[in-house]
Amino acid sequence: MQHDPLAFTLFLIFTGAAIIATIALYARQALLVAYILLGVVLGPSAFALVSDPVLIKQLSHVGIMFLLFLLGLNLPLAKLIPLIRETTLLTGLSSLLFATVGVGVGWAFGFNITESLIIGAALTFSSTIIGLKLLPTTVLHHKRTGEIIISVLLVQDLIAIIILLLLQTAGQDSLPWVEIALRIAALPLLIATAYVLERFILIKLIERFDKIQEYIFLLAIAWCLGFAELAASAGLSTEIGAFIAGVSLARSPIALFIGERLKPLRDFFLIIFFFSLGASFDLRMMSSVFIPAILLATVVLLGKPWVFRWLLRNSGEASGRSSEIGVRLGQISEFSLLIAVLALELNIIGKEASYVIQLATLLTFIVSSYMIVQRYPTPSAINDKLRRD
Repeated sequence: MQHDPLAFTLFLIFTGAAIIATIALYARQALLVAYILLGVVLGPSAFALVSDPVLIKQLSHVGIMFLLFLLGLNLPLAKLIPLIRETTLLTGLSSLLFATVGVGVGWAFGFNITESLIIGAALTFSSTIIGLKLLPTTVLHHKRTGEIIISVLLVQDLIAIIILLLLQTAGQDSLPWVEIALRIAALPLLIATAYVLERFILIKLIERFDKIQEYIFLLAIAWCLGFAELAASAGLSTEIGAFIAGVSLARSPIALFIGERLKPLRDFFLIIFFFSLGASFDLRMMSSVFIPAILLATVVLLGKPWVFRWLLRNSGEASGRSSEIGVRLGQISEFSLLIAVLALELNIIGKEASYVIQLATLLTFIVSSYMIVQRYPTPSAINDKLRRD
């Protein structure tokens, strides 16, 4: 009797995750690191027990969508706009600095100018998933630290979306700037659509059937995934569509209830996401990209905490808060992985340049998440004193 490939893969992921998480907890290690290493071990370049990492990666993106949807649920537009305005300069300066460093490192290791620019772009961003996943709920939504981290990540994500649009339009017959303009113009239209539908349809359904929890749960999932697909149809990312869906619903009294009910579903898919990061990496490329990747990872792990701390302190933030934010933003982003993979698929960069970015990103994920879990309050902290949900 043959196994169902998807069911068998999910069995391997979650059984393996349970085992390795147990070991990690006894060893006082971060769970996110354990999930990534499990993906490497079970992936095609090691034991090859998971033979279709592409399918797993597609499933994992659902976790990112739910993460951004839940973030949006706690950020009404009236609060979101001032946050973005406040940190635009800080985010722009830090992004420019690390993009320049990345270009310089890429050029020094013999990559061409296009590949060096892509490497520089990859260093620009910090991880939305690690930044938000490792923030306690009280800090994320009610503390100054959470507000700054959210606003920095949102500005970075907007920059990342523009870069992804540039790559996607490369090689098309129409001018890239025309394509980008059309897609950017779709953004306010999508926001307006969300608010109109929320005000005249969604909120009335919620008020009418708010006592039936199963219905509210289903309605929230449909709302999130519906706007994710609508955004994709308009040439934007599914993640930005999910975020808009959350923001449009943030003013509703039911937002807190929805957020609590969707957390387990978010965590289910995020485990798959971190597993897929490890499973998609080709260990055979390690020897050719190890040195530049190590250098890039070191620059980010040492430089980003210091740069963000310096910028925040000079903008008037407290020293302790500035240091914590710097450490929490001290890694490369999952958007960098998307940029690396997309640029390779479009033949804009070579395989070595793409894997330099991927390995550097994975290294910063592992080291950064370990540093955060060991030093600051997180939902998955090993130390009881640091564990905050």
